[in-house]
Amino acid sequence: MTHDSRELKVSALARVEGEGALRVRIRSGVVEQAELNIYEPPRFFEAFLRGRAYTEPPDLTARICGICPVAYQVSACNAIEQICEAELDTPLRTLRRLLYCGEWISSHSLHITLLHTPDFLGFPDAIALSTKHRERVQQALAVKKAGNMLLDVLGGRPIHPVNVKVGGFYSVPKKTDLAVVATQLRDALGHAVSTARWAATFDFPDVQLDHTLVALAHPEGYAIENGEVRATTGLRFPASDFLKHVTERQVPHSTALHATLDGDRYLTGPLARYSLHSRELSPLAREIAEEVGLGEQCRNPFRSILVRCIEVIYAIDEAVRIIDEYERPARAAVPVTARAGVGHGVSEAPRGLLYHRYELGDDGTVRSATIIPPTSQNQAVIEDDLRQLVTANTHLDDARLTALCERTIRNYDPCISCAAHFLDLDVVRL
Repeated sequence: MTHDSRELKVSALARVEGEGALRVRIRSGVVEQAELNIYEPPRFFEAFLRGRAYTEPPDLTARICGICPVAYQVSACNAIEQICEAELDTPLRTLRRLLYCGEWISSHSLHITLLHTPDFLGFPDAIALSTKHRERVQQALAVKKAGNMLLDVLGGRPIHPVNVKVGGFYSVPKKTDLAVVATQLRDALGHAVSTARWAATFDFPDVQLDHTLVALAHPEGYAIENGEVRATTGLRFPASDFLKHVTERQVPHSTALHATLDGDRYLTGPLARYSLHSRELSPLAREIAEEVGLGEQCRNPFRSILVRCIEVIYAIDEAVRIIDEYERPARAAVPVTARAGVGHGVSEAPRGLLYHRYELGDDGTVRSATIIPPTSQNQAVIEDDLRQLVTANTHLDDARLTALCERTIRNYDPCISCAAHFLDLDVVRL
């Protein structure tokens, strides 16, 4: 290493989903390049869907991600039901929201304690964290277990659920089945509140994002399973106009596409949802948010762990409310008749807004499919965040600069595969 030339490499970035590499080039103290290189082979799901029956996308797209399969199923169902003009009964829509709450609880609790917390407390992983904070790790596992139980009862199994179909479900649970889950959720709620208070004691770098934030909005509350797209710029549009505003482009350093909103980078996910719609949270979630120091907005990516804690509290609150009011629907699904057309579906995956578009032929087969996951929408912001943080911290030695880059990426909980088990960091200083 010399003053003018430096090269840093990280062979493995743990605690994110997927595989990739980061390259940062610095010349005379100026960051010329910060690229998140996603080098996993293309998975061709959009091509796999062509020629398949209109009933198949929920099951096929669920296999895109083992952490948030419900998000893929729901966005797919929303799009296809729009084409087929199928309107779900209110109880079925509510059950779909309940299923999605299970995914939020499970995914967020995994990220908060097992993937993200070690960064703040100086541990390499959750195993090391458990040697000093065993009870906290056990609480996180209990919360995740409650979310998984909800996914199991409603979805048929916690990973890649098999009970979701276009028009609703293959079967719906009895009230007694959900009552058992509610008991587990009430226990988990105390753990979730305790975790939020604990996370509030962490040391957070003072960073503020000035990017446009984008999230769904719904008149009935904090948007999860459907809604209208809204941005902090005041822009708002229905899912059917998504591709009029969002454009994807291929970049040389990544097999993932980069998305822009009307030509500019933007961020989806917990920070966006909270900053746009924190007033729609449940009273308990708002109370704990205020207690842990969150205002009506949060633009510090390092404090995203707090926002995820609040969303877990909200999802548990919401799930218990739905179960308490639950009456078993008269039917598990509404009839859905295939027809030709184009449909658009959106929902809020734990990591951010997920968009699906399908074109069906007269025979009900898929002619084309477009899927835009949260990480491809967030990738440009992640790279810009890295660029700014490295610029402000070029004085750090190799080890500390590398650790800062790793922490920065994990703030966004990227799903690189859909982001995983390692990321190479290559910093060249010239």
